[in-house]
Amino acid sequence: MNGSLRPRASSWRRAATVVLAAGWACPSPAGWACPSPAAPSLPPEGFRLLLLQRSRSQGFLPSAHVFPGGLESSADSSADWLRLFAPHHRPPRFGLGPAWSRPASFPGLPDPPSAAALPNDVASRICAIRETFEEAGVLLLRPRAALPAAPELGWAFAAPPGLDAWRDRVRRDPRHFLSLCEHLDCTPDIWALHDWGGWLTPFTLPGGRRYNTAFFLCCLSEPPTVYPDLTEVVNCQWSSPSEATESFISKEIWFAPPQFYEIRRLGNFASLSDLHKFCLDGALEGMERWLPITFLTADGMLQLLPGDELYLKDSEFLENVMSTGKKTEEIMKEGKIFHRLVLYSRHVYNLHVTIQSKYKHVYPKTYIISKSHL
Repeated sequence: MNGSLRPRASSWRRAATVVLAAGWACPSPAGWACPSPAAPSLPPEGFRLLLLQRSRSQGFLPSAHVFPGGLESSADSSADWLRLFAPHHRPPRFGLGPAWSRPASFPGLPDPPSAAALPNDVASRICAIRETFEEAGVLLLRPRAALPAAPELGWAFAAPPGLDAWRDRVRRDPRHFLSLCEHLDCTPDIWALHDWGGWLTPFTLPGGRRYNTAFFLCCLSEPPTVYPDLTEVVNCQWSSPSEATESFISKEIWFAPPQFYEIRRLGNFASLSDLHKFCLDGALEGMERWLPITFLTADGMLQLLPGDELYLKDSEFLENVMSTGKKTEEIMKEGKIFHRLVLYSRHVYNLHVTIQSKYKHVYPKTYIISKSHL
């Protein structure tokens, strides 16, 4: 390791995302506003994920399908939340379990201690819940007196009268999300959001936007009604991991590499109950937060993740795109220890994973798209 990231390069903006996984007990749930392409049938995995399509006018990931989430605001860590959680839930953890360590897996970017009234992971959960309301009109709330950390599957709070007016107020000023919670006598359901991991934007393009995004997972007993805001989000769908993969390959939708990786990771779970049990069992010993290294080949691009034999914890490689005159196939034949995405084109990603997680998490299986798509 030859050094840490330069201070000017370490200014990722904090963000939070929640992956909503909903059970699918019947072929066509009543009252949903966001149809799935495969609504008449039950998904192979027994659950579906909420995918939101970003507007093509967005500067970051235009037209991509993403999980709900966005940038943290100072309002998400405001001391005003303390009075809303009181007297039933007390700081600093408000009934959450112990904070997981978040190994950086690269030099120079530790999580600084929070000087705000709320711990970082509490504020990140509030951010993810607020953004889910702003983008999708889904309220992940619970009544203030409700006990936290119940083992049952979560559920979404019914949309209040004047949904659009409330959403406009919150979008203009995130502090109004606290006002909405006070109005409903609820708290953000931070206990339903389980630590899942984190991603940092790689140094692919100089001067591009970079985000330090915490990923949470929330298991809901049934899919809530979804109301895209039609500004930042123009469409949505519920898809199982296998359905989402097929839609990506067939060019119906597009994912950035982190979303593709997470969808393939979630494909390891045969049912929502398996996924929920995995989260509740506290199987994770720590949360991995990854900064991919970009490696250009003669005919494609690799995104290397920690544990891969080519991943070097060196600021020179983290902050600059690596490149070679060799073709991707040559690079692949030379290696054995893989944790990488191979990007041949916008809709052809291969995923190679031959390592085991250090922290009892689940990694995706190797996934190779047929050569007919190349």
